[in-house]
Amino acid sequence: MNKDEALEYLRIGHLPTVWCPGCGNGIVLKAMLEAIKNLGLQKSNIAVVSGIGCSSRATGYIDFNTMHTLHGRAIAFATGVKLARPDLKVIVITGDGDAMAIGGNHFIHACRRNMDLTIIVYNNNIYGMTGGQYSPTTPYGDKATTAPYGNLEKPFDIVEMAKTAGATYIARATTYHYMLMVKYIQKAIAHEGTSVIDAITQCPTYYGRYNKSSDAPEMMQYFKDSAINVEKAKTLSQEELAGKIVIGEFVDVKKSGYVSEYAKLRERLKAGS
Repeated sequence: MNKDEALEYLRIGHLPTVWCPGCGNGIVLKAMLEAIKNLGLQKSNIAVVSGIGCSSRATGYIDFNTMHTLHGRAIAFATGVKLARPDLKVIVITGDGDAMAIGGNHFIHACRRNMDLTIIVYNNNIYGMTGGQYSPTTPYGDKATTAPYGNLEKPFDIVEMAKTAGATYIARATTYHYMLMVKYIQKAIAHEGTSVIDAITQCPTYYGRYNKSSDAPEMMQYFKDSAINVEKAKTLSQEELAGKIVIGEFVDVKKSGYVSEYAKLRERLKAGS
């Protein structure tokens, strides 16, 4: 996607973004826009919903039907949009804290219902907007403003959470693996059912600075060096996988979801049965 094509999807008057130099959120956003371009979708046929956080500011910059909602409630709002307008492609932009902490219950039940939503989790392992607190995905032992001596909690694995809860398309890529991210987001949007993209992105300002890597290129080099394909990962032990980022497609199945069941109910009610 060239510059002019990217500008087609942006609210130019809202730029520049609030994102820090080196932040990976712009890379994830561009991957989403390129995926939409590849699918040939009309702007009027897309709704993008976000909650609160660095990633969630993205809805202010893109020229679709957008909603910037409450902390942790993006999926709940998106569910309402999808049920009211099932013809729309509904995308949720959320962060690891927004989706897995205060919004964790909504995440679980969207996956369980197999709602026809695409949920893109900008996963930078920290709360970036509010001061660098540790999040549900901060690795054990890593530091944050609220964990100056190291995080004592075991982190959530977003992919495993989505699998367990019932999402029907799940993939993970890092900002280094841009073309894979475009491919996975494109498949997620086209998929009917709950799609979850665990988009690993860098936060040099907080996560990096507290964990000895405040240089964005260095953080992306770490993504390159640590990433391993899911098929290769299946052949390795847990000890061999320590410190690795497993990327790829984890689930891709067809299954009836809540939106189609809801449509059937409406038809039955219209018929008086």
